Amino acid sequence: MSASGGTKAIVAALAANLAIAAAKFVAFLFSGSSSMLAESVHSLADSGNQGLLLLGGKKAKREATPEHPFGYGRERYIYAFLVSIVLFTVGGMFAIYEGYEKIHEPHAIEAWYWPVGVLVFAIIAEGFSFRTAIKESNQTRGNQSWKNFIRRAKAPELPVVLLEDFGALIGLVLALGGVGMALLTGNGVWDGIGTLCIGILLIAIAIILAAETKSLLLGEAAGTEEVDKIKAAVVDGDTVTRVIHMRTLHLGPEELLVAAKIAVQHDDTAAEVAAAINAAEERIRTAVPIARVIYLEPDIYSEAAAAAGENPAHTPGGPTPGKTL
Repeated sequence: MSASGGTKAIVAALAANLAIAAAKFVAFLFSGSSSMLAESVHSLADSGNQGLLLLGGKKAKREATPEHPFGYGRERYIYAFLVSIVLFTVGGMFAIYEGYEKIHEPHAIEAWYWPVGVLVFAIIAEGFSFRTAIKESNQTRGNQSWKNFIRRAKAPELPVVLLEDFGALIGLVLALGGVGMALLTGNGVWDGIGTLCIGILLIAIAIILAAETKSLLLGEAAGTEEVDKIKAAVVDGDTVTRVIHMRTLHLGPEELLVAAKIAVQHDDTAAEVAAAINAAEERIRTAVPIARVIYLEPDIYSEAAAAAGENPAHTPGGPTPGKTL
């Protein structure tokens, strides 16, 4: 994982969640609070998720092979998707089940100081982890809103940690509210309601993560800024006169495939065209360093062909020749 900030945020979240999970489970043993049990499983699941992100980052560094000529960069997307599944099943579904059971068979919370003390400690620890994730995200977020950063980030680790930490903080507040209401009213149903709310929250976050990482797994193009830089770098105004059409695809968070048909002068020799392509590739890599796999096809620009538009049969996802839309 090239983004050291991402790794730092993951490690901070992992350390915080392991400590919190242990503290919450001890509090559950002493108090019998279902909110504490749900929260301990939540923190344990989050710890496993951070482990998955670190594993995905390690596997993504493997060299390309004949079977996988474009490398293993998408391993990071796969493991981020697994995180959403773990969060949905182990975290959300377990909390909903536990909350349902507690609502139907409520019991008073014993040794109230254990869950309250642990929840306060957990809020402080999760706040530190969340602060670290925000700080590291700001280094790459730029002027984007947080919503756009989570939706458009090509590296999945920081958005995952951000959403996990945010969900954890809200979950802790819900757990504290459930425990507090149960203590004030003497009715353990409130503890179950807090647990149920935690489960719903975790499932909502898991669905958001799954949707975003699914898009990355399917293959996303470069951002608008990168596309503009690539187009500007290709054209030199001499041998390469324009980009006829272009496709980009993220092979991983820090690896971009660029395929383009470029217009060259009709009287250029083969040697001149080859030299122009090599020069264009160098300019692209200078402008967008993550553009590591580049295929440029020379062609003669035709006004008539441009007016007719691109042939949809030659476009990925377009109809096959002989078939109509």
